[in-house]
Amino acid sequence: MEITTLGIDLAKSVLQLHGVDERGRIVLQKKLRRGAVLTFLSKLDPCLIGMEACATSHFWARQIAALGHDVRLIPPSYVKPYVKRQKNDAADAEAICEAVTRPSMRFVPIKTEEQQSVLVLHRSRDLLMRQRTMILNAIRAHMAEFGIVAPQGPRKVIDLVMRLHNGDHTELPDFARFALLALGKQLENLADEIRKIERKLLVWHRQTHASQCLETIPGVGFITATALAASVPDPSVFKSGRQFAAWLGLVPRQNSSGGKDRLGRISKMGNGYLRRLLVVGATSVTRRAATIDTRTGVWVRSLLERKPTRLVTVAIANKTARTAWALLAKKESYNAPSVN
Repeated sequence: MEITTLGIDLAKSVLQLHGVDERGRIVLQKKLRRGAVLTFLSKLDPCLIGMEACATSHFWARQIAALGHDVRLIPPSYVKPYVKRQKNDAADAEAICEAVTRPSMRFVPIKTEEQQSVLVLHRSRDLLMRQRTMILNAIRAHMAEFGIVAPQGPRKVIDLVMRLHNGDHTELPDFARFALLALGKQLENLADEIRKIERKLLVWHRQTHASQCLETIPGVGFITATALAASVPDPSVFKSGRQFAAWLGLVPRQNSSGGKDRLGRISKMGNGYLRRLLVVGATSVTRRAATIDTRTGVWVRSLLERKPTRLVTVAIANKTARTAWALLAKKESYNAPSVN
């Protein structure tokens, strides 16, 4: 079999393969168990292999590329138009095989194990932060059932649990006190694990030049910097900063026709985690806009005079994303433009 292009539909146990020759004729339609895939591909001459950028795709891309094949990952939404009729593994593999040969197709850079490990730290921290918020809300609600209301802020809830641990609020029933102390202990464990993950991220940040360059941008700390550096291994896949901002979903959604431009709210497409980090960082820039003595500060203050605060925050996040792409592409640090 002279296979020049191969589409692989990934799954947990059984992978579907669809191969064509240089004339586009189908020469392979095959299902393989997970353990037999690499053995089969090692017997083929080097060819172009396409896969959807989904779960386990970066692992398979690294393993298959080590055999000498040219592996490319395609966003699943870009594969869907090439599915001819019914949705099944064979049709998906055929669509992937067709999509990977398109000259205008956009591909996802293959991440290294190190980059994926950093992103695992980020996802784990995000999960623990959400669990921490859930427990804080549960403690606040349970205490309110007995007439004990905590002021706003996580610190106030933690202080309330500490007082409860020290023997205050004796009017609480024993069962309720036991449950609240158990939640407080879980809250303490979560805070300790979050600090450990952040220390690991800080170690990687200090070893990575790209992450350190990104931290020089106003509103970008080491958490956002490490997430950006690990998520964008090759900034050259984006032609411009605007394209990078569009990938993050920070540009207006278009509904244009007949030469008339109609722009709506931001699209919120792409990586939602990075978008959230950038918006949170932009919020801090908005709050201290009065103290920023640069052209960016002047621009932010002029926007705040005319636009709602949240809209300005998203605009700053868009600008930050474009700046981040420029620094990653040029491998430089941020130089704040002066007012003059």
